[in-house]
Amino acid sequence: MTVALCATSHTPLLGKNDPRPEVRAEVDGVLARARAFVEDFDPELVVVYGPDHYNGFLYDMMPSFCIGAEATSVGDYGMPAGPLDVDRKAARAILEHAMSSGVDLALSEDMHVDHGIVQPLTFFFPSITSVPIVPIFINCVAEPLGPAVRARRLGTAVGEVLRDLGKRVLVIGSGGLSHDPPVPRFEEGTPEVIERLKHLRNPTPEQRAARESNTITAAKEFYEGSTKYRPLNPAWDKVVLDALEAGDFDRIDGQSNDWFVEEGGHSSHEVRTWIAAFATLAASGDYTMTSRYYRAIPEWFAGFATVTAVLDGAAA
Repeated sequence: MTVALCATSHTPLLGKNDPRPEVRAEVDGVLARARAFVEDFDPELVVVYGPDHYNGFLYDMMPSFCIGAEATSVGDYGMPAGPLDVDRKAARAILEHAMSSGVDLALSEDMHVDHGIVQPLTFFFPSITSVPIVPIFINCVAEPLGPAVRARRLGTAVGEVLRDLGKRVLVIGSGGLSHDPPVPRFEEGTPEVIERLKHLRNPTPEQRAARESNTITAAKEFYEGSTKYRPLNPAWDKVVLDALEAGDFDRIDGQSNDWFVEEGGHSSHEVRTWIAAFATLAASGDYTMTSRYYRAIPEWFAGFATVTAVLDGAAA
C-alpha cells in the first residue's frame, strides 16, 4: 500500500474567462505535469475531498461531511455528467471507521456532485470513470461551519483506513485558496434566493445557464477592479501552502472561521479540502511536497495552486 497526494484549485471559469494566453499556458503546463505525476503513480483508488456549490447539498439537509457510496456528476459548467465509478466497499469501510473514531460522517447512497469534485478528475484522468473513486463532500460555504480542525480529524480517520487497504491510493483535495466569488449566503438572501438554497437541487437548463452566466459576469467585473468583491490575498495563500508543506496543521486549522474569511474571503474555507487531504497522507507517515505552483488569477476569482506530495521514502 502507498498513498500519494495531488491538491489543486478548481475553477468553473476555465475556458470561459481565461487569463492572458501565456498565463493559461503556464497553468496548462502545471496541470500536465501533475497529470504525469498521477499517471506515474498509477492509482488503484482515488479519494476526492471536494466542496459543493449548492448543486448537490442544500439547506434542506446540510451535513458538515458526507461520503458517497454512489455518486453522479450534475454536469455544471460543461463538466461531464453521469454516474461515477464509486468503490462502495472502500466508502463503507471509511464510513464505519470514521464513525467509530468520533467523526460525524454522513452517508449518501445517491450523492450529486458538481465541478468541485469532478473537475480535478478531468485534470488528471482521461475520463471521470477511469479509476474507482470515493467522493467525500466537505461543507465549505453553507454557514454555520464547524471549526476547520474537524477537517483534519476527518482526514486522519480516512488515512487510517487507507493504510490497510493494500492499494495505491491517490488523495485529491479540490478547492481554492483565497477567493470570495458571489456565492449566495442564506442569512443575506432574498426570499427567492433562500428558496433556491433550500430546494433547487435540479434546476432547469435555463436556470443553470443564468446562474453560470452571472458567475462569469462577476469574474469579469472582479478582474476589471470592482470593489464589490474581496481581493485575492497571495500572502495568506503562501501561509497556507507553507503550513501544509511543513505539516504544520495547527498554523491554519487552529484558527477561527473569522480568520479564514478576513484573510482569504468566504470561499477560502475550501482550504478544508486540502487540510483533510494532507491529514490523510500524514496518517501514513511523514511526507514531502514534490511540486508546488501558485499564481493569483483574478480572471478565475482564485488564488490558484496545484501541489503534489508523496510519503518520505516513496519514489518521486
